[in-house]
Amino acid sequence: MPESTVHNNAPSHPTFTPAHLKFINAKLEKLSPEKIIEWAMISLPGLIQTTAFGPTGLVILDMINRIHIDQQATSNHHPTPSSSSASEDENDSKKSAYNTQRHPVPLIFIDTLYHFQETLDLAQQVQDHYNIPLKVYKPLRCETTQDFEREYGERLWETDDLSYDYIVKVEPGRRAYQELNAQAVISGRRRSQKGDRAHLDILEVEQGTGLLKLNPLATWSFQQVWTYLRAYQVPFNALLDQGYRSIGDWHSTKPATNPDDERSGRWEGKQKSECGLHVDYFKMRAEFQATQKKKQALLAQQQAALEAQAVQVA
Repeated sequence: MPESTVHNNAPSHPTFTPAHLKFINAKLEKLSPEKIIEWAMISLPGLIQTTAFGPTGLVILDMINRIHIDQQATSNHHPTPSSSSASEDENDSKKSAYNTQRHPVPLIFIDTLYHFQETLDLAQQVQDHYNIPLKVYKPLRCETTQDFEREYGERLWETDDLSYDYIVKVEPGRRAYQELNAQAVISGRRRSQKGDRAHLDILEVEQGTGLLKLNPLATWSFQQVWTYLRAYQVPFNALLDQGYRSIGDWHSTKPATNPDDERSGRWEGKQKSECGLHVDYFKMRAEFQATQKKKQALLAQQQAALEAQAVQVA
């Protein structure tokens, strides 16, 4: 059973009152995604980006890269004497094991071990295209699908969907936040994706943890995302050319069945719209722990029954 990765020494998160958050969101609504990202890079400490290399995440990555290039060009035109801030940046990079000199916002990929091969190929293509480091997090103690299935059994998503989401996505995500001292996370969620995302704010505070979540493309449509990808020649998943729109694990993703709902190809036949990364963390962890306790109790009962049967036979 994966151990909790949220500890008492986790970084404290910026505190916003509801009124303050409402005020900030009203201002952010008037800005372009590029300006929202630029504001976040300056204003939000401990900023990282998590991505499964979906279309929106790729647009955000490209925007961050362009902002970084512009900032470097400006810095080169107006050099300043070396200062303690420069050494602090270097120290921060060493602490987080992420080279922020190459890419200012740490890029995180949660490898569930069940991604499409096209997604894994794209992850490598993106690293090569932008020459940026990528931090990859996998389920605890698992490097391969075989490792995972020895530990948890085959097709866990069918027998215990909640535990599957927690083990392959939620726990690795929290481990990433902890190791990188994340206080704010950029996500690729948009209102046009409907469901629980239909009323997204651009800046949110995660219930329970206080983690900030930034949705810089919240107001964009899929067509706007697609136009950007083409216009700036951003690498994208080959599955998009096969009718896929929202791409997750291979076992829970199909081409979109409804042209007006890009996430209609996800979790077919289930009353589900999120994988666990964007739901109440502490509630999900409690449900996961309760499920594990039930499983352990059942196994203990079965073992006791087998031992009793063996005694009778003897």
